[in-house]
Amino acid sequence: MMFAAPKPILYSYFRSSCSWRVRIALALKGISYDLVPVNLLKDGGQQFSAEFKAVNPMQQVPALKIDGITLSQSNLNVLKQIGEKKTEWAQNCIASGFQALEQILQDTAGHYCVGDEVSMADLCLVPQVSNAERFKVNMGPYPTITRINKALLELEAFKVSHPSRQPDTPAELRA
Repeated sequence: MMFAAPKPILYSYFRSSCSWRVRIALALKGISYDLVPVNLLKDGGQQFSAEFKAVNPMQQVPALKIDGITLSQSNLNVLKQIGEKKTEWAQNCIASGFQALEQILQDTAGHYCVGDEVSMADLCLVPQVSNAERFKVNMGPYPTITRINKALLELEAFKVSHPSRQPDTPAELRA
């Protein structure tokens, strides 16, 4: 008799760009997960609590617990030793502190963006554009990035992972 493994657990902060990229990857792969909010501002930063330090000694979000293993920037070698198919996607998006996730976004998003002038490197910018907009950066000089961002935000994976739709998003910032 086979037992279903528990859902992955994502320790995340609604406004964290890195957490957002992981939420996007999970949504793109259709992987359901439980979310545990870690408020980076409350009580001096919940990432510094003893409880969260037990989850991730690096005291950073995101942290993703799959099959009892917590993935953070330093756990790629541990992950590579696990041969289970359901964690293979994580091997591709955890390296270099989740930076290889950009390739997943590029490969997926590239199918939805039109135009020869768009390079694959431009397709992982949604969290960065959101931060630019938050800090009132003029995006006018960057029409290609603006167009790509708009196209990506139409995809369901980007909608459901958006910071304004997370359970820990303050009411005044909710969509």
